[in-house]
Amino acid sequence: MKKSVKIISVILSAVILLTSLSLFAFADSGKNYYYIDSISGDDSNSGTDIDSPVKTIAGLKDLVIGPGTHFLFRSGGEYECTVTLTCNGTKENPIVISSYGEGEKPLLYAKGKTEAFRLFDCSYVTVSNLHIKAPDGGGIWIDTYTQTSEGIVIDNVYFEDMQNHEVHSRDDFQNGAAGARAAVMVKGLPAKSRYAVNDLTIRNCEVYNCGNGFIIWGSWNEQQAPWCEEDEIDPVFNEGLLIEKCYLHDMDAEAVLVGMCDGALVTHCRAINCCQGGAELKEDGEVEYFTAAMWFWGSVNSTIQYCEIAGQKNIGDGMAIDFDSYSHNCTYQYIYSHDNVRFMCNCPNHSGHHGNTVRYCLSVNDNKGRSTTAVGAQGEHNFSFYNNTIVNCGEFQFKNLYDSYIANNIIIPVDGATFAYDPDPSRGNVFENNCYYNVINPLVDLGAMNTVPGFAGTDYSNPESFRLSSDSPLIGAGTDTGVKYDFFGDAVTSNNIGCYGGIGTKAEYKGENIFAKIIRLIRNFFETLIHEIYVIFD
Repeated sequence: MKKSVKIISVILSAVILLTSLSLFAFADSGKNYYYIDSISGDDSNSGTDIDSPVKTIAGLKDLVIGPGTHFLFRSGGEYECTVTLTCNGTKENPIVISSYGEGEKPLLYAKGKTEAFRLFDCSYVTVSNLHIKAPDGGGIWIDTYTQTSEGIVIDNVYFEDMQNHEVHSRDDFQNGAAGARAAVMVKGLPAKSRYAVNDLTIRNCEVYNCGNGFIIWGSWNEQQAPWCEEDEIDPVFNEGLLIEKCYLHDMDAEAVLVGMCDGALVTHCRAINCCQGGAELKEDGEVEYFTAAMWFWGSVNSTIQYCEIAGQKNIGDGMAIDFDSYSHNCTYQYIYSHDNVRFMCNCPNHSGHHGNTVRYCLSVNDNKGRSTTAVGAQGEHNFSFYNNTIVNCGEFQFKNLYDSYIANNIIIPVDGATFAYDPDPSRGNVFENNCYYNVINPLVDLGAMNTVPGFAGTDYSNPESFRLSSDSPLIGAGTDTGVKYDFFGDAVTSNNIGCYGGIGTKAEYKGENIFAKIIRLIRNFFETLIHEIYVIFD
């Protein structure tokens, strides 16, 4: 091995398993193709022609890796795989790791506590059309030691069977995908360098039976110490992250963690039955550990949208909406959240979060715990929460808000659930044009409607039920927020209350008669009074 390659290997501090393959970039560049066929290949072949493939990865020899190089695995085959790459393609000619031939995706499996692929100091590498397993390890670890990474693409990869066992604490996010039980791990917390991973794309992937899904971290400050004073924060953000059209399901912990990103977009993804661990309290009644399906940590100007998040059981978190640890100007929009522990729990630190938004989301049956706008006095500042439809929620806390806007929301708690809020008017919060039902209006929003919303259907497992009847009093009763599309993807043609923005459906509106409404409000009042007395004396 060349001396320069040895130096790089030492810098990476990576254990290279010679039973598989270690690949490093050479000065030469060429569009070389390497074929691996576990079914009919032979390691005495050159591997450079489709008609003379090698049988194993270790059979590849005399490698020349540069822009346009392809490593192709025959479909239907199975391959032991622990590959470390340090190489650079170009935007026009990426280095490609993919499949060829007809049949099922080739299965690549890693043995032991390691990853199938380690992409260290790589740019413009595409991994596609593969099936990856690592029962004791992880999928793909992307890290930077001596340079910024750009343009890595992970497309149409099926990640399966990666340490999806019960744990009793948060995962290790410092030591790669294997340490994190993750399908894809980017950098770590703390990070090992000040170099970012930019323009990473993960699309059309499925993650099943894994501990974690896509875990993105980065560089928090010069000392790489994530827990520090506010004036020590000096982030190097990962820019241009795109995660789209991915399905993550049946997992012990988290689906997508957007950490240390600027301009990230997570769109049209599904996280179903993630965060299954930590569903019970410890013997002393305390939460064991905390996980959520899709959340922000220390990120800015980023968005999670058009995603379905359902079936979380972690009793400490288990929410769809979570701005965490100094995240600013981030947005959740068009989220379908259902059957989770709670809808929202934001965790600001330092001087709080600034400019975050939750809009046009639908939450149904997220009621095993309380939702809150912000845990801790640092609070959410300039927080926007509008045109959301929240049905059968648990206790909802409008707390620790400053100069925030809460408008056009439908909020319907389960029987007996109440609100907690900060009544201080000096905080500059605006509550307007909301609608409550099955609870009395909070004191901070006494002018809100309190009526039957007039949903189009009664099947709460079908999102279409939450459009509004044309006779609903909520049609045209909202403020104009300037948003062009509603939760259902239709153009906003009416300023309504809730996540529906049309002129109404033909469904019959069944309102309350005045006597039923008075009786309900009296019942709601005494439920709230009993709750407040209980809180005072508890």
